[in-house]
Amino acid sequence: MHTEVTVFIVDDDEAVRHSLYLLLQSVGLKARCFASAREFLNSYDASSPACLILDVRMPEMSGLELQRILNDRRIQLPVIIVTGHGDVPLAVRAMKAGALDVLEKPFNDQALLDAINKAVTRSSAAYREQIDRVRFQERAHLLSPREREIMELLILGKGSKEIAAQLGISRKTVDVHRIHVIEKMQVRSVVELARLTLNNNGD
Repeated sequence: MHTEVTVFIVDDDEAVRHSLYLLLQSVGLKARCFASAREFLNSYDASSPACLILDVRMPEMSGLELQRILNDRRIQLPVIIVTGHGDVPLAVRAMKAGALDVLEKPFNDQALLDAINKAVTRSSAAYREQIDRVRFQERAHLLSPREREIMELLILGKGSKEIAAQLGISRKTVDVHRIHVIEKMQVRSVVELARLTLNNNGD
């Protein structure tokens, strides 16, 4: 599995928290336990990939309420809902709010581990995309205004001759800037540059 991912367990039942913690430890996953949704919110740090095992029915703040807050804050944390009540409408609401899976207590350990594996795979991919986005933006900031201008025209599919005519500079100057753009953005081709730009403007 994915040792770099933290699995958060939010359940007001201490026995459930403890058993889940031991299960996750047994497969080499880092786990952190919280007795309430509020306690989790107060200490959550979004700086690393993670997923959340969340009980639905808890005092003060329910799992669904916590889910809504996470959505409102645009926190993209894969959520696995666990419920001891077999409440179908509740499960439907959780899934509509973006839960990855809903499991009914008592659940099968392997079913839970499969759900966690799916969740951490998704979280790791999203985290890598975020890191790539930040690095792309950092590299883009190294470009001069002229290089940025030329990069935007290259991404639109314009050739050196067309860019030179549009900007009123020589083709040779365009080619020099093009080389600098490719080097600074750490790509091998304009096609790769265009793909990265598209991915990073996806939001």
